[in-house]
Amino acid sequence: MIDFSAEFRSSPEWRALSPTGKVPVMTDGDLTMYESGAMIDYIVERYGGGDLVPEPGTPDSALCRQWCWFGEATFARPLGEIVNHRRVAPEGGTVDFVVEDCKARARLCLDALEGALDGADYLVANTFGVADIMNGYTLHLAGNFGVLTDDHPNPPAYVARLRERPGFQVAVNAG
Repeated sequence: MIDFSAEFRSSPEWRALSPTGKVPVMTDGDLTMYESGAMIDYIVERYGGGDLVPEPGTPDSALCRQWCWFGEATFARPLGEIVNHRRVAPEGGTVDFVVEDCKARARLCLDALEGALDGADYLVANTFGVADIMNGYTLHLAGNFGVLTDDHPNPPAYVARLRERPGFQVAVNAG
């Protein structure tokens, strides 16, 4: 567990691990990484034994990468912008239309997930994998911002299934 305070994340100690001060950081022996998508790729490649990803070069592999990038680059972005806006706004000075714009962009992502999860338990080949890990984390965060609503029933049901998985429970309860 790390200290999430701005002071710690600005410290030389943390910046030696993560030059931008962001979280997470992972170490594996002499290797240190600070980009979560790359961490997932590395862990699966090094330790996965072929689990959690489709066979390379297949359409399912391409869709897996698409959904992984979607979870990090497209869906997590407006949620992160809400956090950053609230962090830098003067006391009580958040701009409602900025937060609402971010929520609207997150709802567009829920539209995509709604369709992809229609009749499916998981995103790629209806088999649990890294795409579900990446998007499950982002959906878990989305729940903190009031973005998960009844007008998109598949994503909340999906994240509820993911929350039942032992690995999710370990990750959320770590530390």
